[in-house]
Amino acid sequence: MQFSLIGMAVAAQDPALSAGWFAQHFGFKVGTDLGWYVNTQHADHPTVSLDFVQRDHESWPQATRGRNIAGTLLAFLVTDVDAEYARLSEAGLEVVMPLTTEGWGQRRFQVAGPDGLLVEVLQMVAPDPQWLADNGLAG
Repeated sequence: MQFSLIGMAVAAQDPALSAGWFAQHFGFKVGTDLGWYVNTQHADHPTVSLDFVQRDHESWPQATRGRNIAGTLLAFLVTDVDAEYARLSEAGLEVVMPLTTEGWGQRRFQVAGPDGLLVEVLQMVAPDPQWLADNGLAG
């Protein structure tokens, strides 16, 4: 498959508020704002689109129209997860998973985003050799 853009649409109670949260904390820029639909993109990633659609709008699929988000996590890979943890904690974001280093080679944390969306910020680190061995991945 060939494609030119990767996008995610999120069902939002207030699309402008949700888009503003990502603009304020993650550097996205608001593009099109129709009230019920707001598009954002990040200047460093022009082929990634994060959109917000009013969850009860007629354009949203009938099967989930009006429902809250559940079980959705958006992740951002960064070079300094500790600095991001400090920055977002100081900004008052609700940390739902504290900063932790996983044996499989990630250092990560999660914050509560708007509308039930979880946001994970992570950095790749060297995996724990014991974890690799315990999981049959040691060579």
